[in-house]
Amino acid sequence: MMMRSCCTYTVGVLSILLLICGIAMVLSRVFENLINNRVKKEIVLVNGTDAFSVWQNPPPPVYMQFYFFNLTNPAEVLDGSKPSVVQIGPYTYREYRPMEEVNFLDNGTKVAAINPKTYVFEPNMSSGSEDDIVRTVNIPAVTVMERFKDSILSRIINDLMISKGTGVFGTFRVGDLLWGYEDPLLKDLKKFVPTLDDNFGLFYKKNGTSDGDYEFLTGTQNYKDFARIDKWNGQSSLNWWSTDSCNMINGTDGASFHPIITKTEKLYIFSSDLCRSLYAVYESDVSVQGLPGFRFVPPSEVFANITINPDNAGFCVPNGTCLSSGLLNVSMCKEGAPIIMSSPHFYQADDKYVQDVFGMNPRKEEHETVIDVNPLTGLLLQAAKRLQVNVYLEKISAFSQTANIMTLVYPVMYINESVVIDEESAKKLKVVITEAEVVINVPFIVIALGILLGVVFIVIICKQKVPESSADERQPLISS
Repeated sequence: MMMRSCCTYTVGVLSILLLICGIAMVLSRVFENLINNRVKKEIVLVNGTDAFSVWQNPPPPVYMQFYFFNLTNPAEVLDGSKPSVVQIGPYTYREYRPMEEVNFLDNGTKVAAINPKTYVFEPNMSSGSEDDIVRTVNIPAVTVMERFKDSILSRIINDLMISKGTGVFGTFRVGDLLWGYEDPLLKDLKKFVPTLDDNFGLFYKKNGTSDGDYEFLTGTQNYKDFARIDKWNGQSSLNWWSTDSCNMINGTDGASFHPIITKTEKLYIFSSDLCRSLYAVYESDVSVQGLPGFRFVPPSEVFANITINPDNAGFCVPNGTCLSSGLLNVSMCKEGAPIIMSSPHFYQADDKYVQDVFGMNPRKEEHETVIDVNPLTGLLLQAAKRLQVNVYLEKISAFSQTANIMTLVYPVMYINESVVIDEESAKKLKVVITEAEVVINVPFIVIALGILLGVVFIVIICKQKVPESSADERQPLISS
């Protein structure tokens, strides 16, 4: 009997100890910290790690889709009417973007590299061919007019454009408009301005080339510095904008992020296409191929005008000229071309720009930039970078071609650069996440075991038999 009682109370004591131990582990987050510390040590840009391998040669396929806006009423636009456009595309390219010329610096705390991007046309994923014709703004002509509007050459250029039949709009092959062609107007002008490049393309000299020399932090000193850009083209800041904060190079290149991401932080990205840094904030939880992730999106404040976001005052160039919300003038870093960047279909931009062009139909699900990232590892699960290239059109008194044109931001094309984690990488990540979940749930397993033993203890106590009474004890207290 004594042995049974001893075992019973041992179960009870063990139950209490397990409960106390489990609750203490939950409150101290000991196993969660153990996993986080392990991840911080393993996800660094050090030769031989999986993180370095993925960074150097990303396995998931990246696709670049180009959508053009075909102008249907050029004569009416030159007469002062609103343009009417029809979206055509996509023209899809497989993008290859390995890191090359990798060189570790400063005792392994930094790594230098270039990131050349090569584009290969994918006809099966496209709605047309590179030989398709699109009518749009003649960007070289508009750029020349803007550049020489106050020059003594403006009269000569105007007469030259008239004699050549060169106007504000033109028709172009999709392949030429993207990758470059010899422009007749630029070729003639090169006789007067020898430094002028007589070729033009929206992605001219960008196929098989790098957008600059990068120096990244490896994350060995601080996990939050994983793949963060320290220098670009030898500089730690930009020089196109008018304030130090706008010229800062912040974050990664958008292909990698640090591990242990929280919902409250901002993910910073430097985009050479936009010539600036920007940030994304948490929007929602997502699941990609069964993998848990956080969705981050750039908020409207990133491209808001200075009345909404005073920090954007530095982007009011040139000479303090500010655009309305949703637009960014990048002419300063595009060799003077009057290029305005925005989200596709002017999503999140001032409604004026949507109303100025027939054919604009902004939709969040189609035109928003999104980043789906696994919070534990910082690995990209899915992402889509969506940007629109626009041209600023206005009357220029020196050029008769613009005599009646209305001032507007004309949409030329937009890109959708997207990636989804491949099956092989998803399997590897699933194993990592599963192992982490098992370890993190150890305290709850201990608590569950403690509760189970507690239930067993209670059942044993309840089932213990009460000793039988004697004959004398069963006698009535009052006899008859």
